[in-house]
Amino acid sequence: MMESPQFPPLLSGEVVPRHTDPFDKAVSRAIAGVDSGTVFYSEKGDTLRAALVLAPETPLEDAILAVYVAQVGLAESLGALAPPEVPVHFQWPDRIKVNGAVCGGVRFAADVSDPAATPNWLVIGIDVPFLPASDEPGENPNQTCLIEEGCGEIQPMALLESWSKHTLLWLTYFMDSGFERVHSEWRPRCDTLGKEIDQPRPGLFVGLDEKGRMLLRRDVMTETVSLIEFAERV
Repeated sequence: MMESPQFPPLLSGEVVPRHTDPFDKAVSRAIAGVDSGTVFYSEKGDTLRAALVLAPETPLEDAILAVYVAQVGLAESLGALAPPEVPVHFQWPDRIKVNGAVCGGVRFAADVSDPAATPNWLVIGIDVPFLPASDEPGENPNQTCLIEEGCGEIQPMALLESWSKHTLLWLTYFMDSGFERVHSEWRPRCDTLGKEIDQPRPGLFVGLDEKGRMLLRRDVMTETVSLIEFAERV
């Protein structure tokens, strides 16, 4: 029997059946009024899927910055558990990369879409594959999984425990001192920063503004792209 993960104070865990998506479960329970700080997770061994329910007290344009917090928490968790030579990076808006290939990412949803509205809830999920999705090695060279990157010793529940602890720590930093510290940690891990990109739109990825919006330079114009555009509709 798999040992239940231990969560830090202020967070609690709730396992979901193996056929249930923890993100969908978290959204449905958030709508019903579940406590903020509840982490829904699956014990399937091939992929870590988990989702954290938050109850923001700020407008969505500020609350959505917690997505960066969850990314930093995941990167730090992988950095702590993986071999030291394994690099972990971000691909805006929602992908995690290990050794230069996409290895899962984050999902997020809220009950409002207006940046000025304060959401009743915000759900942030993570999805990290441990085993290949296909039996054909190299079939998707831009996609990877932890076992293919020398991280076979990491267990899903150990990564979940670590993510919950690192994410809670960075949520504390974020609530105490704003986005600047989170941004300073996130920025060096984004490997497309300062480069020409095609997704989500073509242009030069200049950086993030104080609201965490992508600054995308196209010819002589610079436009902003918000994470809110990539929230899942519920």
